[in-house]
Amino acid sequence: MLGYAEKIRAKARELLESGKVDLFIGYRKGTVPMMNEPVVVRDPGKVDQLHWDSFCALNLCNYLTRRTEKIGIVANGCNSRNIVTHIIENQINRDQLYILGIPCEGMIDHRATKRAVKGKEILEVKEDGTSFTVKGHGFEETFDKAQFLQANCQTCTHHNPVIYDEMLGDPVDEPEGVEEFKDVEGIEKMDPEQKWNFFQRLISHCIRCYACRNACPLCYCPTCFVDESRPQWVGKSSDPIDTMTFHFLRAYHCAGRCTDCGACERVCPMGIRMRQFTKKLNKDAKELFGWEAGLDLDQRPPLDVYRPDDYNDFIK
Repeated sequence: MLGYAEKIRAKARELLESGKVDLFIGYRKGTVPMMNEPVVVRDPGKVDQLHWDSFCALNLCNYLTRRTEKIGIVANGCNSRNIVTHIIENQINRDQLYILGIPCEGMIDHRATKRAVKGKEILEVKEDGTSFTVKGHGFEETFDKAQFLQANCQTCTHHNPVIYDEMLGDPVDEPEGVEEFKDVEGIEKMDPEQKWNFFQRLISHCIRCYACRNACPLCYCPTCFVDESRPQWVGKSSDPIDTMTFHFLRAYHCAGRCTDCGACERVCPMGIRMRQFTKKLNKDAKELFGWEAGLDLDQRPPLDVYRPDDYNDFIK
């Protein structure tokens, strides 16, 4: 995975110098270990800041919405599926993009890593094949990557990009027998009161910072419903009902569109597992309509179309 950084830099320089693209969207190392950040490069002389490792987990498609330039972009499975969704939803044109595909074997969970070192400050991270080493004042520990993948990566079945102009590496084998919705099935078995209590506990620490919304590539509305004042859909306070309303409405906004990229959970300062909302809707879309978001440029999401043979057993 580390070798991809050099390939990205070389290709980005070529694309910018040739004029094939006006800008290139990728990742650079963050100022804090394990927290890489998106970057937009316009100058071929600045491509050396581009980077790729197992901490490039934020979704780059936030930076595609309504752009008019020619764009180069890095895309693994998650990013590529959201690129497809953006094209379908007319947020970007396919002919504007030059997509560098990268097979992905999962991103490392920075929170799980911090827990493993008992909250000590990590000052350096180094990857080596299937393991990674973290260092800080007075400690150095090596871990197996497979044991520290983000929750969404553990159940991902689309590691390879579904759309690209050029692949920078050989496709990886897609996993088989993955229990994608085991956690959702556990919640489905609860009675209504247990479900309500579960979701109340889930969002009890939410501070309404909207980091999840801001990191989500699907939240590109010019004015979010939480910011509307005429009419006001949801209150501005930290009242539990307002907070629950925000999470439920945002989840339904993503219904049939979410690729489970995990950006929402990664940026949450309170560590809330809000994918529990969207995963249930992903499960329903797959079971009722055979639909997974962002796999085909020629198909629109099930909630975006009408067919006479649509599933409608819920209508009494």
